[in-house]
Amino acid sequence: MIRPDHDDLRALLAVVRERSFTRAAAQLGTSQSALSRTIAGLEAQIGVRLLNRTTRAVAPTPEGERLAQGVAPHFAAIDAAVDALGESLARPSGLVRLTVDEGSAETVVWPGLRRILRAWPEISVEVLVDNGLVDIVAAGLDAGVRSGDILARDMVAVPIGPDLRMVVVATPAFCAGRDLPRHPRDLAAHPCINFRLPTRGGIYAWEFSRGREALRMRVEGPLTVNTLALAAQAMRDDLGFAFLPESGVTADIAAGRLIQVLDDWCEPYPGYHLYYPSRAHVSPALRVVIDGLRWRPAHSVSTEGGRTP
Repeated sequence: MIRPDHDDLRALLAVVRERSFTRAAAQLGTSQSALSRTIAGLEAQIGVRLLNRTTRAVAPTPEGERLAQGVAPHFAAIDAAVDALGESLARPSGLVRLTVDEGSAETVVWPGLRRILRAWPEISVEVLVDNGLVDIVAAGLDAGVRSGDILARDMVAVPIGPDLRMVVVATPAFCAGRDLPRHPRDLAAHPCINFRLPTRGGIYAWEFSRGREALRMRVEGPLTVNTLALAAQAMRDDLGFAFLPESGVTADIAAGRLIQVLDDWCEPYPGYHLYYPSRAHVSPALRVVIDGLRWRPAHSVSTEGGRTP
């Protein structure tokens, strides 16, 4: 069978959709008589009647309906691809609203946004810092940033940073005279800075793993906080061990200002991802933000954030 011309199939779809040669011809920018000849030629080429015509109405035959339903999704996909290309060629502008957690805000989000906002002055971005896992659809947001191990599976996720690691640290003054922990269970004998979870209000259990072994430790101590910054400050004021993003304490560990313990129990986990609901209908402005924050290891300086418990 000779393959029908795509324009002839589009003509059939228009008539089936409109149930009228007159309306379909107007939509296609042609005459009613020319459209009628196109359909007649298509029927002759396929060898089956596709439309039933009367002086008052037109309706697809079962074969015509089946053909229309079969080709319609493919034309819709073609139209969507052409529309997406047109949007990408237009100058992106408008507001993009993001939810980010405390650990990612300064380490991976802001360095990228700084470049984006300088390069695209027509784009504005609203950044909402929230340590909970936000339902961006319910909140009316465009996208969110969280570590890759806690993202909902129905979200599109784009990596925007390297793998992360949390570490256990304390000051030399606090560690002086103590038997330092060699196993996560040893933390039970030491004061620790607790972190209250932002979503359900519970106390975060410190997560450790080594090889196939994984542990969640409930720690005790003089202080419970709900921000990493305050946990770090309390630790620096000699109040106990803290479980913090490695990136924020690497220099202090190297300089001897902080002591790290349980290093072999602190394994990396998936880094920060930008997540959004669907690949369809992404605005040009959001597309710029996605592309600008996307992690490119071969061309990027490694910047680590931390898992917000």
